[in-house]
Amino acid sequence: MANIDGALKGLLKLTIAAAVIGAGALVVLTVLDHLTLDRRAAERRALLQRNAELNIGAIAPGSALACLDGVAGEAVENACERRVFNDPHSAAAAVAYTAARLALLADVHAFAQIGDASLIDAFAATRRAIELDRYGIAAHVLAVRDGCTAAQCAAFGLLRDSATLKANLMAQAFDTYVARYASAWNRPESEKQVPVASAPAPAPVASAPQPPPSGQPVSNKYDFPSAASIPPVSIMNAEPPLPKEPAPNAAAPSATEDSAPAAKLPVPPKRPQTQAATPPAR
Repeated sequence: MANIDGALKGLLKLTIAAAVIGAGALVVLTVLDHLTLDRRAAERRALLQRNAELNIGAIAPGSALACLDGVAGEAVENACERRVFNDPHSAAAAVAYTAARLALLADVHAFAQIGDASLIDAFAATRRAIELDRYGIAAHVLAVRDGCTAAQCAAFGLLRDSATLKANLMAQAFDTYVARYASAWNRPESEKQVPVASAPAPAPVASAPQPPPSGQPVSNKYDFPSAASIPPVSIMNAEPPLPKEPAPNAAAPSATEDSAPAAKLPVPPKRPQTQAATPPAR
């Protein structure tokens, strides 16, 4: 009986120890699971924060990076072309912005493979911008950074439609845009901005002399007639008679008599234009 009691006590101890170890392991697993969830949540927040920072930089005042997101429409993006390639700094900023977008999209896909595939939907706009590849910048980044070609590139797996990206890789579209605007980058600023001709000032208009205000002496340059030079007029005298009209039967001078003296004057000959234009030879 003593041996049986000892065996039972030993078994009980082992059971208790196993239960304690199991409970401890469960607690450890629970803690590790929470830590994993916290780490994934932190990584998710970090990815969203990176995306928010890129969006803030794109919409900053004076920035043309919003043209690369592919949401403004083709007409607006074509008008933004000159802003993107206005100088080497703006072109380099567009390349850096697109490279950051590609790196972010790759990290999102790697995070989604762990188990949180819903995060990919939050970056649909970023994926669409890479698929459109305005100005061939994404193709340029993949070719220079990752050595991608139109036949093989790991970044194609991040996209749903890689046709435009492959076409830009083959055509080297970014180099074409750079060659189009690079000739103007080294010009002086005076040649880049043509000053607008200002309208000539209107000529001063001569105004008529104005009489001086009442109470001020008149200048000597004005000559007024004196009262003695004006003849007296009486309203009591009758008006002088009007001159008589000539009688209708009076013979008017004939045209031939008036034109006779004029006809006797010799008319000088008209000089030809060629002789008038050519000076006489000496």
